[in-house]
Amino acid sequence: MNSPNSSTPLIFLTALAVWVTSGCSKEAQEQKPEVAVQVAAARQGEISRVVNTEAVLFPIAQSVITPKITAPVKKFYVNRGEKVRQGQLLAELENRDLSAATMDNKGALDQAEASYSNSVNAALPEEVQKTEMEVQTAEQELDAAQKLYTSRQELFRQGALPRKDLDAAAVQLAQAKTAYNSAKKHLESLNAVGKQATVKSAGGQLASARGKLMAAEAQLGYSRILSPIDGVVTDRPVYPGEMATNATPLMTVMNISQVIAKAHVPQSDAVLLRKGDQASISLSGSDQKFAATVSLVSPALDPNSTTVEVWVQAANPQQQLRPGMSVQVAITTQTVRNALVIPASALLDAAQGQANVMVVDTQGVAQQREVKTGIVTPDQAQIISGLQPGENVVTVGAYGLPDKTKVKVQQPESAQKPASSEDKAGKDDKD
Repeated sequence: MNSPNSSTPLIFLTALAVWVTSGCSKEAQEQKPEVAVQVAAARQGEISRVVNTEAVLFPIAQSVITPKITAPVKKFYVNRGEKVRQGQLLAELENRDLSAATMDNKGALDQAEASYSNSVNAALPEEVQKTEMEVQTAEQELDAAQKLYTSRQELFRQGALPRKDLDAAAVQLAQAKTAYNSAKKHLESLNAVGKQATVKSAGGQLASARGKLMAAEAQLGYSRILSPIDGVVTDRPVYPGEMATNATPLMTVMNISQVIAKAHVPQSDAVLLRKGDQASISLSGSDQKFAATVSLVSPALDPNSTTVEVWVQAANPQQQLRPGMSVQVAITTQTVRNALVIPASALLDAAQGQANVMVVDTQGVAQQREVKTGIVTPDQAQIISGLQPGENVVTVGAYGLPDKTKVKVQQPESAQKPASSEDKAGKDDKD
């Protein structure tokens, strides 16, 4: 039989073990695990709403030159890739037959001018002068006939002249009046109608000759191909000696000092765009951006795609932007300065201007909070209400994080990157 004294140490050890176990268990229950997260402070800054889309480049001006006449190419004065000026002679077609036709029409014009001068200055005055003399003669004959009739009428009253002689004088007077009236009317006709008709006829022949000469000169001019714009010759498919026709382009000239990026954007984005909005053009696989401006927002939808065509124009002094390229276009539609912004990665359940964020307080506890958002870009988000400047929001580790969870703030990997060998060497030099 064991004595009472021998069981006492065993009871004490058992009680001690129970107390230690219960105490550790209680301490373990009171300690909560910390979740590692990354945070960023809400700050005042500038944010812009940007519409991103793909586009194809076109030249600011382009001319596909097609001859108006059919003739062999006599000579080219420029080659593909050369810069040309407006009005510069690019090529010349065979034109000997056109030169001969022009010379022939020039001679016809000289003849018409001489005929016009002769009709106006010589033939017409002679006709008028002759008619005026006829009028004067008829007037004198009428006066003589009138005097004869008056004299015989007086003698007839006195009984000194037979009736038949008076009647003969009356007939002669009537004939003289008719001749005078006819001559006078002819003169009036020459002055009023004949002169005008003669001049008009001669003028019509002269105008016709001039028109034929102009047509011949135009045909001759069509054989000289001039550049309608400043630019660069980008295509010249015809060779010297080949037949040039109006069905085949002779060459193409493009002005690429500026380019236009033509894009099709959805209706929801198009309502935000205005002519003059700032934009940028970037090439695929390149970080370089070219400043641009919106030059056109189509007032109508494309019936096939129900999108809106938008033109973005950019200077191209180094000709790095080539027509036909596919590019990325970013159009800034709205800019807000002194906005409260946070990283876009901090937004949770974002929809229609509302979102949730996890705010880390001074005790290191993450609490979920609803905020109202404004402009949201892939990198930043504007907070209109629900957050104060300087408050920290979780940017990494917020998804699935319970409300009021104790968190441990970690620095981004870039901030945790160990010093390089060069930095260490510099530090050793200072030491």
